[in-house]
Amino acid sequence: MGHCEMLLAVAGLDQKALEERTRLLASRDWGALPASDRAAFFFAKKLSKSPWAIDDEDRNRLVAHFGRERALDVIWWASRCHYMTRVADGFQLPLERENAFAPPPSSNPTADPK
Repeated sequence: MGHCEMLLAVAGLDQKALEERTRLLASRDWGALPASDRAAFFFAKKLSKSPWAIDDEDRNRLVAHFGRERALDVIWWASRCHYMTRVADGFQLPLERENAFAPPPSSNPTADPK
């Protein structure tokens, strides 16, 4: 499982929602998303492709949508995720096949014991 998919799963998306969100993000047609989501995704895209070009306008756009503290969350998480991807790529670390944070099947009290 990729790092982004794992984070979406940890955030509570089930497999169907995760696949739909991944497909939507990959489509580059983000018009159906709320303006705040689009602002965050455009920021993350710019940070990935040209981090040196991030400026006050980019930060102010995030603050306008999220407020100062939540804008900092967006900046921090986007930066962290880009960093982790680059470290994993640089060291050729394999991605997990499963959500590493999911409870083991035996610890699921609603699981069918069959």
